Amino acid sequence: MKLNEYLAKNILKNEGIPIPRGFISRRPEQVLKKYKLIGFPLVLKAQIPIASRKKRGGILFVKNLDELKRHVFEIFSKNISGYNIEEVLVEEMINIQREIYLSFTIDRGERKYVFMASSMGGIDIENIAKEKPSIIIKIHIDPLIGLLEYHVRKALKKLNISNIHRENVRNIILKMYNIFIKYDCELIEINPLAISSDGRIYAVDAKIMLDESALYRHRDLIKMVNYISRKYSYVELDGDIGIMSNGAGLTMATMDIVKYFGGRPANFLDIGGGASADAIKNALKILLNKSNVKVILINIFGGITRCDEVARGIVKAIDESSMEKPIVIRLMGTNEEEGIKILLNRKNIIIVDNMEEAAKRAIKISREE
Repeated sequence: MKLNEYLAKNILKNEGIPIPRGFISRRPEQVLKKYKLIGFPLVLKAQIPIASRKKRGGILFVKNLDELKRHVFEIFSKNISGYNIEEVLVEEMINIQREIYLSFTIDRGERKYVFMASSMGGIDIENIAKEKPSIIIKIHIDPLIGLLEYHVRKALKKLNISNIHRENVRNIILKMYNIFIKYDCELIEINPLAISSDGRIYAVDAKIMLDESALYRHRDLIKMVNYISRKYSYVELDGDIGIMSNGAGLTMATMDIVKYFGGRPANFLDIGGGASADAIKNALKILLNKSNVKVILINIFGGITRCDEVARGIVKAIDESSMEKPIVIRLMGTNEEEGIKILLNRKNIIIVDNMEEAAKRAIKISREE
């Protein structure tokens, strides 16, 4: 489960990691009322769970009130990679002198945690990792022993952190690891950790991914779930058949069978187990808003996922979307009959009873469009 940036930063702040001053807003009018709390220059940051927001127009820099009046309505009206902008983080603009990359994640092949850092942070960290892999510091951590002081000293030395900032960066690394363990994270990343022109240090951007299976241990985080943009896994591809299913294995199998019969999947979209109607709605709206998607194939095998809940989410998405696209759906499992009744006689919905037939129908429609 990936937290939006402002939620990740709230956790960092509560654990003592400095972040820029800012506030979250859900309407342009709220920004225009509260911007004086920050002052100019400031940054508008769309709260959507995708990478490279700046390149996609999801991060806008504002120098004065005239620019704010123009940009705040612009950013809320955007649709980026299928996401409507419903939340915007308004933050002070940091005059960055140096950027550093820091993260903790899990190396499943080694069965260890891994601490990664780089003296070159920022939006192109992925390209840096490919082109200059020696710049990326990787330190494996035995989960039975944990992060040790010499791990941190080794990283600080390779990062070439000055004596002035060494203790502060050290403390941030230790606090990140504490968050990683405390909250059962799959990933915690600060990119960049910025050293400003006045010598201060801030987590300018942050990413936290939680192990959803461990949420029962974190009652304080449960209330956040309603504000998280998504609880599903989405990967964009270059085809024209939108794919939505529950479970990574079933989603991959659905993509494979579409490809086997000559179709071109437009995406991987796994809604996970036990998805609510609202989660289904939000996921389906992504595909409805994709211009390259000609037809949507939904393949559900309901175990803990209830077919009636899936059907209600589909109906909500269709009713709330201005886009109309044919939807081929195979619905099987818990509350299957009730789910099918909800979808019967709905415009543009084709119900089939097996995966092969569903794939063939979707491919046929995609070629007719």
